[in-house]
Amino acid sequence: MDMNRRQFFRVSSAGLVGSSLVAMGFSPAAALAETRNYKLARSTVARSTCPYCSVSCGVLIYSLGDRAKNVTPKVIHVEGDPDHPVSRGTLCPKGAGVIDMINAPTRVKYPEVREAGSKEWKRISWDEALTRIATHMKADRDANFVEKNASGTTVNRWPTTSFLMCSSSSNESSYLAVKVARGLGMVGIDTQARV
Repeated sequence: MDMNRRQFFRVSSAGLVGSSLVAMGFSPAAALAETRNYKLARSTVARSTCPYCSVSCGVLIYSLGDRAKNVTPKVIHVEGDPDHPVSRGTLCPKGAGVIDMINAPTRVKYPEVREAGSKEWKRISWDEALTRIATHMKADRDANFVEKNASGTTVNRWPTTSFLMCSSSSNESSYLAVKVARGLGMVGIDTQARV
């Protein structure tokens, strides 16, 4: 067997490293024989609906965290729900990437408001946010409500505010949302599926 100097050093150094590792107790057989933990074994699963379009595919959201007081759960995996009647476990590329939206550091998780003339957003409570929305809606409805049209026919319209509904909600919740919006007199009603 012909071996040049460089090949000799390679073979010698590989033999030296291998014998040294064995002498220190490292055996690749034990490392390869060890069973690896399934990454979702300790996770908690929650069923949800994909937020993107009106198809409303079912998703399974896996998170780690033992629900203790000071532990923040972290979503580690999202996949299609095979038991969902709409999608049967399939997701489009946008739905398959929903984990990026969930774990995005720029995701808004709390209500914020930017006061008139300010450049900064400030965080407010949910109670304050809902109160502000209701106050603005009431003021706008009181100022712009049309009870009768030009010919005197009762129309009860609120033409200055529109309602945008979620496209992935159920038929029942969509029905109720339309009833509430129409009851307030809103004329402009649309769904997020067209956006």
